[in-house]
Amino acid sequence: MTLTTATTARAGRQAAALEPLGALADGTAYFVPAGEVIADGDLVQCHLCGCWRRSVTAHLRAHRWTKDAYCAAFGLERGQSLEGAATRKTRAASFTSRLLFDPAVLAGSARGRDRARSGELVRDAAAAARGRPLPEQRRRKMHAALAGRKQPGSAAASRDRARRQLGDIAAAAATRSGYPDIGALVRDRTAGGASLAAISREAGLHKDWLSRHLAGLDPAAAAAVAAARVSAAGGAEARWRPAITAAGFLSVGDYLRERHASQHWSVNQIAAEAGVSYHAVVSALERHGIARIAHAASRQAASERARQVAGALGCESLAEYVRERRAAGWTWPAMAAEAGQPQSWLRRHGSPA
Repeated sequence: MTLTTATTARAGRQAAALEPLGALADGTAYFVPAGEVIADGDLVQCHLCGCWRRSVTAHLRAHRWTKDAYCAAFGLERGQSLEGAATRKTRAASFTSRLLFDPAVLAGSARGRDRARSGELVRDAAAAARGRPLPEQRRRKMHAALAGRKQPGSAAASRDRARRQLGDIAAAAATRSGYPDIGALVRDRTAGGASLAAISREAGLHKDWLSRHLAGLDPAAAAAVAAARVSAAGGAEARWRPAITAAGFLSVGDYLRERHASQHWSVNQIAAEAGVSYHAVVSALERHGIARIAHAASRQAASERARQVAGALGCESLAEYVRERRAAGWTWPAMAAEAGQPQSWLRRHGSPA
């Protein structure tokens, strides 16, 4: 398209835009749909008059409007650019040099970074947005993003299809093993002492398949397996009796809670004292509902070291020390030098839990 043709076409569009699309609540006519920004190359169309400008932001002075009022009136996001691509590029290039050499811009940028690091900027933004209606432009973006997602009905259909598929797999496994259903297979094999993992492997399934899906396929069979485990656990508890009696405890649960949760003994330490295997300790912790802490002794030692370093620095915790020093503008190397600890250690232990 030649320059003359482009100018003529643009003039035709501007003439056509003289017919308003509607009016705001105060009677102000508008020529571009609310929630939209119409651009054509380096030009943007003004909602208030329909004309095309390189910078509608600068053009708003002719209408005695501010950009904030303009965005609020026409449902635009506050950060929406109202300038053409060429104008934005020129303005960015100009600001780049100011960002390097202009003292006022440098000072303002430094203040902004300080506010961002301290969290003040985020808090102010949240306070400013609280109670503000969602712009029409943002609403349309959300609807467009959600348009490609599956509806709740399709999710329910997928779950039903998955349940049917699990049932078919279970029925095929039972038939291959010569049983009418998966429940009969599990009851018969567990009565002979087989575990769910062994039964799964024999049926050609993943070793954890029955552990994951038996409760949904046959709740009665799953309950029978759980009851058998509880019964077997009674015999397992007898192996602990000499060790816990010698240690002065009345039950395995009390012993494990004291050693692992309170005294921070590791699983290997408990196994050595009780004279049982590592896996027996893990099973006992699970049986008594005690969360297993990996490397409990090492973690406790690390926590104690962190408390000692924080106390020597005059703070209740490393998180408090790091927060205060960072707010004061200290760098990580400076804090590491003061604390006498590696930077990586301070970063890891100085974050809130």
